[in-house]
Amino acid sequence: MKPFLICALLATLNTAHATEPWVADLGNGNYQNPVLNADYSDPDAVRVGDTYYMTSSSFNSAPGLPLLQSKDLVNWELVGHALPKQVPAAHFAVPRHGAGVWAPCLRYHDGKFWIFYPDPDFGIYVMTATDFRGPWSEPHLLMPGRGLIDPTPLWDEDGKAWLLHGWAKSRAGFNNVLTLHPMSPDGQRVLDPQGKVVIDGNKLPGYRTLEGPKFYKQDGWYYVFAPAGGVEEGWQAVFRSRSIEGPYEDRVVMDQGSSPVNGPHQGAWVRAQDGKDWFLHFQDRKAYGRVVHLQPMAWTDGWPLIGQPGAKPGVGNPVASYRKPVARQPVKVPATSDEFSGPALGLQWQWNANPQEGWYSLAARPGYLRLPVLAAPQADGYVRAAPNILAQKLPAAAFTVDTRVELNGAAEGGQAGLILNGMSYAWLGLRKLGADTQLVYTTCTPFAPRCKEQSKVLLAQAPSALSLRMVMAEGAQAQFLYSVDGKDYLAAGAPFSATKGHWVGAQVGLFSAGPASAGYLDVDYFRLTR
Repeated sequence: MKPFLICALLATLNTAHATEPWVADLGNGNYQNPVLNADYSDPDAVRVGDTYYMTSSSFNSAPGLPLLQSKDLVNWELVGHALPKQVPAAHFAVPRHGAGVWAPCLRYHDGKFWIFYPDPDFGIYVMTATDFRGPWSEPHLLMPGRGLIDPTPLWDEDGKAWLLHGWAKSRAGFNNVLTLHPMSPDGQRVLDPQGKVVIDGNKLPGYRTLEGPKFYKQDGWYYVFAPAGGVEEGWQAVFRSRSIEGPYEDRVVMDQGSSPVNGPHQGAWVRAQDGKDWFLHFQDRKAYGRVVHLQPMAWTDGWPLIGQPGAKPGVGNPVASYRKPVARQPVKVPATSDEFSGPALGLQWQWNANPQEGWYSLAARPGYLRLPVLAAPQADGYVRAAPNILAQKLPAAAFTVDTRVELNGAAEGGQAGLILNGMSYAWLGLRKLGADTQLVYTTCTPFAPRCKEQSKVLLAQAPSALSLRMVMAEGAQAQFLYSVDGKDYLAAGAPFSATKGHWVGAQVGLFSAGPASAGYLDVDYFRLTR
């Protein structure tokens, strides 16, 4: 293809995505970090053929275990979820903030995709699929127990299989160690439940909170890529041994250095088609969640260096931008906006707990999402407890959300609208009081496991249909606005400081809750733009 045609094609692709909140592909052969500027925490990825596949933790949100796909490690598309509902289903019928799916491990072995994921309260589960998009098998509880986290399998050349995992101090009473177990090759049972501690961070100078291991083998070496130091300020370490049971040598291979990327660690080593190596990892950005960066990776004397060389020998620092692993791929980003004109919700949506029949309809009023006002007594004065909050990840540091909502038939106390959900939260929407529909702006502070709501009435007699807007500025400052005519907007109050949830970033979405009634919220569209 002639150079000017390539430039024209890239310009067309960039124009088509000009309104997206974030695009990692710079259109000139380079990319900018983060490649996923959203809360895809604890990412793991593999390459099969010319396609890259990724999943991440999802905690209490359902469906869980997002499935992302890419041709170049930069342009990612959300193609589904492996876990339609969390198990045990009855346990997750109510919100379990901070619980559920912790750091998963994605592998391709024996013609199948495998996901090993931990639930710190129940144990380690395994699922498989021949097609990455699904269907996936039902979760099989491979290893029951509290505090088991961050599993990673390895199938060795001799036919043996192994499982390595970390520990959550909040459940097990200890952490900072990695335990190895022999496993049946079919991933159905652990052959030695007690296992053996093969890496003990307590015996290593300066190590704390060693977790998130990923197992690999190359050139006769067993490698364990594992982060340490904590979520916000940690670093990436690599351990190696000629024997799977150790002893293991250790080296720090990436830290923040002089870069602005705090705590760069925990992720996936991926080898591209041309044999070059890359590393995907997260950065904790508080209210924005754990965003995903892509780093080049080089080898010296059997040790990797991740990112660009830093001031410390053998230790890399994160890059802000770099040349793409694979050139001339179409620009893609995970979906954000939804016009509600199709037969199903967009894949970006997740519920606050396991969804139930009747929580929504796209057929009751074609072109609209209908959210019935569901009875949720636990959400009275604390909307965050409603299981039927429908939300998505924040897609960038700065963006705008626009939606138009209409509340009909609600009983007194019924309320619905646009919510920015975290351990402190804010929502703008409609509430029924007697014969009147009010426009209400509610904030819940301070940042705590259970904050306290304060509401103010903006319109005592509001129309049943209103346009709502949220403008997120750098620094996680959210301004809520409303409009009666869809043209002129008024601020609902002072900017609200968004906060993270429990192990997750804030989420933006919709809710409809209150006393049981035949009421419902109709949503015309939900648009996210720069």
